[in-house]
Amino acid sequence: MRTVLVTGGAGFIGSAVCRLLVGQGRRVICLDSLTYAGNLSTLDSVLHAPNFRFVHADIGDIATVAALLREESVDGIMHLAAETHVDRSIDSPAAFVETNVVGTVRLLDAALDHWRALPDPARAGFRFHHVSTDEVFGDLPLDSGVFTEDTAYAPSSPYSASKAASDHFVRAWHETYGLPVVLSNCSNNYGPYHFPEKLIPLTILGAIHGEPLPVYGSGANVRDWLHVEDHAEALARVIDGGTPGETYLIGGRAERSNLLVVEAICDLIDIRLGLLGGRPRRDLIRFVADRPGHDRRYAIDPSKIERELGWRPAHDFTTGLIHTVDWYLTNRAWWEPIRASRYAGERLGVSAARLANANQG
Repeated sequence: MRTVLVTGGAGFIGSAVCRLLVGQGRRVICLDSLTYAGNLSTLDSVLHAPNFRFVHADIGDIATVAALLREESVDGIMHLAAETHVDRSIDSPAAFVETNVVGTVRLLDAALDHWRALPDPARAGFRFHHVSTDEVFGDLPLDSGVFTEDTAYAPSSPYSASKAASDHFVRAWHETYGLPVVLSNCSNNYGPYHFPEKLIPLTILGAIHGEPLPVYGSGANVRDWLHVEDHAEALARVIDGGTPGETYLIGGRAERSNLLVVEAICDLIDIRLGLLGGRPRRDLIRFVADRPGHDRRYAIDPSKIERELGWRPAHDFTTGLIHTVDWYLTNRAWWEPIRASRYAGERLGVSAARLANANQG
């Protein structure tokens, strides 16, 4: 792909994709509506690059998207724009339907019109890459099983249901209209520029400040962790070499329980900053009421992308987590304004009521 439109490019994963593609010398058009999780500072290193353009717009704005596709002679679309936080989807499911489902359909319509208008050689090479999540598959037992490209969908939350619906619409545009699509479903990402409502950055910043560290239930829920830069590299491989109509699962082969992740972060912050008043930061952990529909375990078998596209993660979880903690310690200028915003009062995604109940216990 010479020219790529990246939706949601000012977000956590999207910005990593933009930085990678710009560094590879491609022309990158970044489209982002800059909701609370979008942040232009994640793109500082590429914002003024000659092969990068930022456009402040919504994926549902078909006229703007259509004009961009035409003006920039876009070869491919990497669709990452989405509402992604499960807790927010439980509180406000309609917003997830509007962005993740309706927004995706509108983007598909614009992409289809653009693709149909391309000359034959360009039409053959065009790709619509839809980036999804492993949460569409529901959950797994704690002691067995992995997700594969053949796993049936069984979403548990409004967020995962909205992503599952968008996946189905993307496949329908391929089967019905012939739009050359590729799909990918990834495991939990971590790394620099992660918005501080998610588990790893939430825990890092809470541990730095000596605040209570909320953990849902007993912390036994297991996730397969994938460094965001490894994910970006995998996405580039999929849009370049993926077979139209195919799905590729992307995982880090790094399963950890939530409690083990939080404890590892506490230990790393203790090493970097010293004990907190003579006590280890593990003492800050507070078990809070589990959220509804909380999946037990996600685990991905990435054999297909490894075999067909030659991708392997470059980061193991232990060193990747160390680098991530160090990044937050040395990049306060990025996250302090976010923490000072209105989300700080909400403990960045964990309700004050849940945290208060945990503190009383």
